[in-house]
Amino acid sequence: MERLSSFGWIFLLIAIVGDLLVSLLLSLFYSGYNSFKMTISALGNPSSPVRIPFNIWMFIEGVLFLLSLPAIHKHFHPISGGITTVMMVFIVTFAVGACIFTCFFSVNESKNVVTVASKIHGAGSIIGFMLLLFVPLLVGILFFKNQNPTMGVMSIISFVLALVFFTLFVMSDKPEFKNTIIDNEGLWQRLNLAFMYWPLVITSISKISV
Repeated sequence: MERLSSFGWIFLLIAIVGDLLVSLLLSLFYSGYNSFKMTISALGNPSSPVRIPFNIWMFIEGVLFLLSLPAIHKHFHPISGGITTVMMVFIVTFAVGACIFTCFFSVNESKNVVTVASKIHGAGSIIGFMLLLFVPLLVGILFFKNQNPTMGVMSIISFVLALVFFTLFVMSDKPEFKNTIIDNEGLWQRLNLAFMYWPLVITSISKISV
């Protein structure tokens, strides 16, 4: 039964690694795309040559996150049902708002072009990212409650770093930071994701290896 539940952790690990790796691979086939300057979702804009494979992947990624929920629930719920439920709601919101919605509502290559689809995408993404930001903090609390201070401290550090890069990500869009080191929206987004994901990656690997 334990081996069966590990599939959820495998799904989670694939979703997380794929989120960063697939965007990197697809960017190689998009002339003019800059991973430091442009967001991941820009790969799915209407004029993107990799729009179709990117949107298909985003849908798959969202589904993989949802399929991981039973494993997350089984592992963390005995420690604290309330915190686990909140964390799962945050993950579901990210999976739907920032992943699955991306498949159907794309941004435009230029932010100056605003459509209904881009507005829906923007709302779903920002809500999903803001909630996922607190997942490392919740995981850290769960580890502390489970008498695992090492993983608890690591998760809290991940949360702090994710918060720093999320702040830089938001600031990068401001005109006053144009042509400064802060003007690297794509870089900050990817680093933000990496640290939001890190505690889940470590947990996934530890559970899969059991």
